[in-house]
Amino acid sequence: MIKQSGWVAAMSVVATMACGPAAAREVVPFDVGASPGTIVVRTTERRLYYVNGDGTAIRYPVAVGKAGKQWTGLARIEGKYVQPAWSPPSEVKRDNPRLPAVIAGGSPRNPMGAAALTLDRGEYAIHGTNRPSSIGTFASYGCIRMFNQDVVDLYARVQVGTPVVVTR
Repeated sequence: MIKQSGWVAAMSVVATMACGPAAAREVVPFDVGASPGTIVVRTTERRLYYVNGDGTAIRYPVAVGKAGKQWTGLARIEGKYVQPAWSPPSEVKRDNPRLPAVIAGGSPRNPMGAAALTLDRGEYAIHGTNRPSSIGTFASYGCIRMFNQDVVDLYARVQVGTPVVVTR
């Protein structure tokens, strides 16, 4: 569960982070027939693609679900949140019972990072991370983790309803 923190403080974080370094993402050739604006996640590559529609996509490195926690299929962006508070899903809480019921947005212990794009498929999201060293690995319970500067960039590009395709 995600709860939005204060709007003014959150938007200042987005403005600050949007100006930060962008070395992790790049524009690459990408022509797989996906509609412009679609997000495609390739779990085996540990890459997320935002389809531009001109035969290119913006490619971002990501962390994906660890063994037994990955999923494939279609979803849509259900919500957009800046510096969200985080409540551990029941499976995470069961595996880590010492976790608090809620971790405030902006806390260094909050795994959601700078922003989150929740999906209409269970308790999954595309979100930033407080563990940038996890990017490029199989690390989550099914969420897609991004560098904070990259999730801020993607956040600005997508709308609620944006299609998300997750493949192997």
